[in-house]
Amino acid sequence: MNNQWRKFFLYVGAFLILYLTPFNNVRLEGAILEAFKMAGEYAREHVLFCLIPAFFIAGAMALFISQNAILKYFGAKAKKWISYSVASVSGTVLAVCSCTVLPLFCGLYTRGAGIGPAVAFLYSAPAINVLAIILTARILGWEFGLARAIGAVVFAVVIGILMSLIFRKEDEESTDFGDGLEEQASRSGVQIIMYFATLILILIFAAWAKPDTVHGFWYGVYQVKWPITLALLGILAYMLVKWFTMDEFKNWVDSSWDFAQKILPLLFVGVLAAGFLMGRPGIDAGIIPSHWISSFVGGNSLGANFAASLIGALMYFATLTEIPILQGLLGAGMGKGPALALLLAGPALSLPNMLVIRSIMGTKKTLVYVFLVVVMSTISGLIYGTIMG
Repeated sequence: MNNQWRKFFLYVGAFLILYLTPFNNVRLEGAILEAFKMAGEYAREHVLFCLIPAFFIAGAMALFISQNAILKYFGAKAKKWISYSVASVSGTVLAVCSCTVLPLFCGLYTRGAGIGPAVAFLYSAPAINVLAIILTARILGWEFGLARAIGAVVFAVVIGILMSLIFRKEDEESTDFGDGLEEQASRSGVQIIMYFATLILILIFAAWAKPDTVHGFWYGVYQVKWPITLALLGILAYMLVKWFTMDEFKNWVDSSWDFAQKILPLLFVGVLAAGFLMGRPGIDAGIIPSHWISSFVGGNSLGANFAASLIGALMYFATLTEIPILQGLLGAGMGKGPALALLLAGPALSLPNMLVIRSIMGTKKTLVYVFLVVVMSTISGLIYGTIMG
């Protein structure tokens, strides 16, 4: 009977939404279209060359990295200086966004990593990639670049430690380390390292974004990204043929597909919601007008910094897109403190990101993680704005 009543209210709710929604409203029409445009843009620019390589890395982590190795370096009882040092600077290698990092975080967390190091990795990977820091300093000023780099590393460590303290009991009692295979004796440690290094390099070069300038080292790398990626795929194919059995290959694909099934649906729901609410980055077409947002983030008040942190946490930023957006907002009157607050909260969080991490580590841990990021970004922005104001 309860199930029937649930269906009844679901049908009634759907009917009322369709009946009462003013679809002829221009703003609403634009927001609905913008949601699907953002999802289409996300599919074109991020799924093939960011998420799919990340899913395969996560699947490989679940199968071919020894659980003992994860526990030794990232477990709840691991040496803190090692686990947090590695986790907090991981983003200098991986130029990933807040969504691409999710399969990697899921693979690490489900294999037995402690909540602290895992969350430090979750925050740092999209927040501190080298190219983003360099472009921030070059376009917004060296003080922004330096503050972003220091803030991202400090945030990763502090948030990780706080999460581990808050959830210490659950962390120590956790026994859900996945059901992957242990590292095979037929492969040496060097071979495993080479295999994962190749997977990570494929992700880095396939997802390499086009720089704003057509000169310099970063653009040179962009021009040769596909030849390098194809060469790496050839190396990977050789490794798979020589070092792995067919059963292991099938298990790897199955494991990667399992991560994709868990994560992709929630990601696209989140992207649609983010596009509907605020539109694509730099386009004023969401249901919330952009001038409302800019009016909240002027000056350096506590409210302005909190608003910037919260907006950054909800919006989806593809890798590096936060920089030109902030450049425009600063030109429109955004304060320097709120700008840094958005820089520290935005790339590491997004509405799609929150939906997925909730499915991985639960509602309570997700809410605490988001709260810590928003509060620390607000405080950092307030301090920075006071110093630089």
